Amino acid sequence: MSATVAVILALAVGTYAFRLVGPVLHGRVVLPARVRELLSAGAVVLLVALLATGALTEDGGFAGWARPAGVSAGGILAWSRAPFVVVVLGAAVTTALLRAAGVA
Repeated sequence: MSATVAVILALAVGTYAFRLVGPVLHGRVVLPARVRELLSAGAVVLLVALLATGALTEDGGFAGWARPAGVSAGGILAWSRAPFVVVVLGAAVTTALLRAAGVA
């Protein structure tokens, strides 16, 4: 067995065990309300950080103004509860128009 297969099997077992812990411990472990609030806030902060790095950086540097403007347009459309297709197309069209106008 090669090292690659061993790593894949170890990750598969770890993933299965990690997913199994939730249902097994569901009724046995009770988290305090404050911990649940912090976990919820942590999830939001993590998602915002991922959005920011994806929207603002490319190859370790600033991505230019067109991409953040497109993400902002998509965010505004999502905030106004537009359908998902409209949100994606709005973001893409905004970015494409700004790039066509010479805004990097």
